[in-house]
Amino acid sequence: MSAEATNPEARPEARPELRRRGRTRLDLRRLGRAALLGPTSRDRLPDAIGHVAEAHRAHHPDADLSLLRRAYVLAESSHRGQTRKSGEPYITHPLAVTLILAELGAETTTLTASLLHDTVEDTEVTLDQVRAEFGDEVCFIVDGVTKVEKIDYGAAAEPETFRKMLVATGNDVRVMSIKLADRLHNMRTLGVMRPEKQARIAKVTRDVLIPLAERLGVQALKTELEDLVFAILHPEEYEHTRALIAAHAGERDPLPAIAESVRGVLREAGIAAEVVVRPRHFVSVHRIARGRGELRGSDFGRVLVLVGENADCYAVLGELHTCFTPVVSEFKDFIAAPKFNLYQSLHTAVATPEGYVAEVIVRTRQMHRVAEAGVVALGNPYATAPAAESSADCDEERVDPTRPGWLSRLLDWQQSAPDPDTFWSVLRAELAQDREITVFREDGRASGTLSLPAGASCIDAAYAQYGEAAHGCIGARVNGRLTSLASPLSDGDTVQLLLAQDASSGPAADWLEHAKTPAARIAIGSWLQAHPDTAKPAATPARAPLSVVGARGGGGNAVADLPDATVRLAGCCTPVPPDAVAGFVVRGGAVTVHRIHCAAVAQMRALGRTSVAVHWRATADCRVTLLAESFGRPHLLADLTEAIAREGVEVVSATVEPPVEQRVRHTYTLQLPDATGLPSLMRAMRDVPGVYDVRRA
Repeated sequence: MSAEATNPEARPEARPELRRRGRTRLDLRRLGRAALLGPTSRDRLPDAIGHVAEAHRAHHPDADLSLLRRAYVLAESSHRGQTRKSGEPYITHPLAVTLILAELGAETTTLTASLLHDTVEDTEVTLDQVRAEFGDEVCFIVDGVTKVEKIDYGAAAEPETFRKMLVATGNDVRVMSIKLADRLHNMRTLGVMRPEKQARIAKVTRDVLIPLAERLGVQALKTELEDLVFAILHPEEYEHTRALIAAHAGERDPLPAIAESVRGVLREAGIAAEVVVRPRHFVSVHRIARGRGELRGSDFGRVLVLVGENADCYAVLGELHTCFTPVVSEFKDFIAAPKFNLYQSLHTAVATPEGYVAEVIVRTRQMHRVAEAGVVALGNPYATAPAAESSADCDEERVDPTRPGWLSRLLDWQQSAPDPDTFWSVLRAELAQDREITVFREDGRASGTLSLPAGASCIDAAYAQYGEAAHGCIGARVNGRLTSLASPLSDGDTVQLLLAQDASSGPAADWLEHAKTPAARIAIGSWLQAHPDTAKPAATPARAPLSVVGARGGGGNAVADLPDATVRLAGCCTPVPPDAVAGFVVRGGAVTVHRIHCAAVAQMRALGRTSVAVHWRATADCRVTLLAESFGRPHLLADLTEAIAREGVEVVSATVEPPVEQRVRHTYTLQLPDATGLPSLMRAMRDVPGVYDVRRA
């Protein structure tokens, strides 16, 4: 964990919201060397962590700093004599990491573990010593951040280290908080490394650490990491963006004037609010430039409005949309529908009379703390009692989920990926999904929800709900309508998953094309490997539909007002009494009878076919064609035929089409003794297991 570098543009000054007004920038090299000059009296903190204590007390005024003092003494003594590649005393690194977390508002246990996070890995200190001195909680966090031995794991050391860290994060998210702060300081000081090593570390940061920072809501770390990675991996584009920002600095910035106008509007409305201008970081400016081309002055920042309560957010929004011209397409409500990483705010954009368009973010102060520091700002989410610093403005805020949906999925599938290469590649693919959706199970209760990545299909929902039992999934209903398993899901959909009764059923090879979650892909891939004969369907010639044809035909009990004419019931609409019908003379002088609303009636009239009046005989028997759709299973045709026979109905003909996506379509032409028995017959056919729809042709 001793990587080194610095990026002059991603320094703490670029994040003014994290620095207390008037605080000077720390010289960690001087502090680290001062720490080596002599012991510190027992009744006060060492001077080297005075700034850490100051930052910590700013968020936690009543914090007990004795634990920090003991942790620093152990860290300084164990790292004494070690230096970083830049020549600085090694203790400057854990000090810097701890200061980053203290500025974000981390609680004392996190800071204690942060000071000790490299001791077990790089010194003679053992986990047993840490446990004896600081307790199980600090020991667990330090162990979670400690790398696995490269001697034991070789090339797999990095993926296995992340696997270990993620499993530990599943039990305590503070493990990943320390890792993110550790990587941020290493990225700041990466300049002494060889360019190829800088690029390798930057790529891992881009693919794994930045997405994790996004998911944990730690935007303050995420944005600076993005800028540091941007400078290393895309130096030309970074320089171009830096030049754009430098050029803008010499021009008139319209955002301060817009912010002042917003202050005036809110002051007149009697809404207490703090309005500030937030400059965009480098990567954000770069994205805006790529999307819009030429940048305007208002594109280099956003207006942030901070209020006390949730209701004030919507009051501010109403005033903004009343007094300015809103850009409706830019409005997003992340308070009513929070992001999966704890983020809550209202986003909008307004146009000024001068022609500028300014983006505005509205949030409470508690939302702002969580937006900047994510899980770090929530303190210890596993404490049995609420934190002492909770205030009235936090009452309605969301609490930290100790096991977010994405983390639960990650922990589940990593158990099925013993191969480090598979784990590493799938982890990157999983973290590339930057949005989540929530779908509801059939009952629609709060406990019946599934969290899935955006773009997930019914296949992903099946494996998320049933695990390996989803191998037998044969269909799904989304919002009450039958749909293909490959169908993508949207946020808020209700899903009913249908499983085959045959336990030997397995997934089709093309499921891999539609599965987005690692859990589904790993499970499907494992099943296909274990059943190679089913992985690729045999190239057999297309089967013709299976047909069973009876001996009867004709027009049933339909009578045409045309002497000696042969009457036929149309197969396209199969009319039965008491349907309103129309007859038309076709070639050979026969009369074809259609239901009056059949599409063929309009075609016949357009062709000038002779229309003939048709009526029904007094007899009750009739002929009808029914379409039955079902999931494929053994003995289905026999069961359907038996159900038809129980209703006293004769099968005139039957056609069974080859299965498509495990679904089968049946067409039956039936002779009923009484037309009034048709609804009962259709219900009996629908009751056959596997049949999901029966309708007239």
